[in-house]
Amino acid sequence: MRGVRLPWALLAVLVLAQICYPLTGGATRAGLTVATVVLGWLLSVGHALLTRGVRAAAALVAVATGGGFAVEALGVATGFPFGSYDYSGELGPKLAGVPLIIPLAWTWMAWPAWLTAVRLTQALKGGPSSTGGVKKGPLLARVALAAVGLAAWDLFLDPQMVAEGYWTWLDATPALPGLPGIPVSNYLGWLGFAVLLAAALRPLAGPSADRVDGRDAPMFALYLWTYASSVLAHAVFLRLPASALWGAAGMAVAAVPLAVALWRGRRDRATAPDPTPRVDAPA
Repeated sequence: MRGVRLPWALLAVLVLAQICYPLTGGATRAGLTVATVVLGWLLSVGHALLTRGVRAAAALVAVATGGGFAVEALGVATGFPFGSYDYSGELGPKLAGVPLIIPLAWTWMAWPAWLTAVRLTQALKGGPSSTGGVKKGPLLARVALAAVGLAAWDLFLDPQMVAEGYWTWLDATPALPGLPGIPVSNYLGWLGFAVLLAAALRPLAGPSADRVDGRDAPMFALYLWTYASSVLAHAVFLRLPASALWGAAGMAVAAVPLAVALWRGRRDRATAPDPTPRVDAPA
């Protein structure tokens, strides 16, 4: 039962923290940002541990948290693959120029993005290959969709964090229309690393990462909440209409099909005939 209740409880606290975000400012908002990222990390890693075991959770931490720190440290030091940028001191202690919460953010959204990709591709006729495991078609589709689902989140994240002054780009050209201050190379770097992250996660996490079931509902709720709440927050509360539009279009690639798939699954279960055999009363 703990494996069902704990992720929902953490998600509820996370949602409450994000609702409070636009109502705060200054150091309070920065502290709430840090707390939200830590909650997101605990939620995703905790869900992986409770539903798939130590191997999957360890793989998620190694690939997303460890890999996220490595690529961020590389980016701060060299400008590759995101472009030249620098973090302020408002997000807590740094290591190699990277705030320690930044790799946690990669982990927070990497897991729901991966499970969303699994849910959307599970109907594909993959089956076992001649050498065992999953055929390349569905696996490649999952990696691609998970990468897009993760990288598109940055269309919300970067404009919001730059507006708060949490990091600054030293060369922000060329930029997407309506999103000055952030180079296109940043989004391409996110996509490139997200592909590597998703490609490494599956073999390290094991076959349990290729299946979804009812226990994954909190992760799907997290992904859809992130999408809907980000559109609303950017459009209304944060006064960032351009990132609201860009993020809405980008994350829709995964979020909208996920919402449709979940709705159809719920509808099909509701209309499915009762499998319990009917027993007529004796005459």
